[in-house]
Amino acid sequence: MSAMTTGSASRADANRRRILEVALGELLRDPDASMDQIARAAGVVRRTVYGHFPSREALISILVDGAVEAVAAAQATGMEHTSDPAEAVARSSLAVWEIADRYRILVALAQRSVTVQGIRERLTPVREACAEVLARGLEQGVFESPLPPRALAYVHEQMLFALMEAVNDGLLEAREAGRSAAVALLTTAGVPASRATELVSGLSHQLRAE
Repeated sequence: MSAMTTGSASRADANRRRILEVALGELLRDPDASMDQIARAAGVVRRTVYGHFPSREALISILVDGAVEAVAAAQATGMEHTSDPAEAVARSSLAVWEIADRYRILVALAQRSVTVQGIRERLTPVREACAEVLARGLEQGVFESPLPPRALAYVHEQMLFALMEAVNDGLLEAREAGRSAAVALLTTAGVPASRATELVSGLSHQLRAE
């Protein structure tokens, strides 16, 4: 590959990354932002945006892929260094919410553009990791639920979507939503509300101090 070809590819990659970064910011600021608006904000012509992304839906789909990768990484980090299933759920819920809160407008858009089934398929590894922790907790008696682990993991996933929508609709304060989500997920798994609240409050203070 010639130096000229390599340079063109590098510029194209840089343009693509910049368009994605700008598009995320524009869509979070204005969920109805058009491809023209995104192009202007990125400092490129409309044709350049369409050269990388054939449609607005394709652009949103790629942003959702990035969001899912970030959620999976946050979940894995949250579950590290603890063998207690309840703490693992609490830590991972708090970590995931930090990412999800940034992307919650995007998720609402994606449910229209990518389809709920598309999002569900992307989140399969995250849901399976959650199910493993829930299974361990159910076996140890830390959790109690009439649902099998995979069904309970699915309920947790849908609860997070619902809580994001609640924040979007002004029904839940964004600054409290992360802790509320973690407590809600724990209580859904059968952890007493007082224990769930105490655990999440302690972890929240600990994570802020780190």
